[in-house]
Amino acid sequence: METNLAGKVAIVTGASSGIGEATARALASRGAPVVLAARREDRLRTLAEGIRAQGGAAEAVACDVRRRDDVTRVVKTAHDRFGRIDILINNAGVMPVSPIAAARMDDWDTMIDINIKGALYAIAHVLPIMLAQKTGHIVNISSIAGRFIFPGNVVYCATKHALHVISEGLRQELAQHEPPQDGIRTTIVAPGIVDTGLPDSSTDAVQRERMRAYYKSVPNPLTSDDVAQAILHALTAPPHVNVNEILVRPVRQVR
Repeated sequence: METNLAGKVAIVTGASSGIGEATARALASRGAPVVLAARREDRLRTLAEGIRAQGGAAEAVACDVRRRDDVTRVVKTAHDRFGRIDILINNAGVMPVSPIAAARMDDWDTMIDINIKGALYAIAHVLPIMLAQKTGHIVNISSIAGRFIFPGNVVYCATKHALHVISEGLRQELAQHEPPQDGIRTTIVAPGIVDTGLPDSSTDAVQRERMRAYYKSVPNPLTSDDVAQAILHALTAPPHVNVNEILVRPVRQVR
């Protein structure tokens, strides 16, 4: 198993905080040039400066993954700056959860546009490059909610389940691609409770408090660094090994 990723160019969406930030730092520490994409440009620039101060290579690109032109700009920046794209970490995601009866349709649109369509836009842009290179790795960050339904979180669960379907479908398409290719891998990483403050994004006050209580009920939640290590496990597997799915929870999380 490789321990470094020297020279492998990575794009990380949702890189301004949480799992995205931790993953970007982990990739850079192993020699991967990283292109950081998120809406909060100030935080991206601070992260990029920190990575460069540690001897790494990083570029920050403001991006709202709901906008195709923004995603195009991120991929073009990565390819123009470094000449290739080896890793895509589709991490951008939001969780403004509420019961279906609340009919918060704007929140539904936001989750569908970011969690599903944003990931598809990024895949659509990097896949031709990876096919031409005959190598690459697409990692989609899902959630335990992509496997289990939680009342009050149904639309969010649906978006994360869709990401599982997209990842597995892409894997199958690549496995039977003509001409044959053996160099492009796909991985879905589904964390349980991670201490990122994501439940605070709910616009429904009752559901927000329920989520906060649920998160607090599980001792020693995962950290963003824990999830980054799971991602690295998949990325550094031998080239003929495709780690298709990683489901990772805190020890005390029941579901």
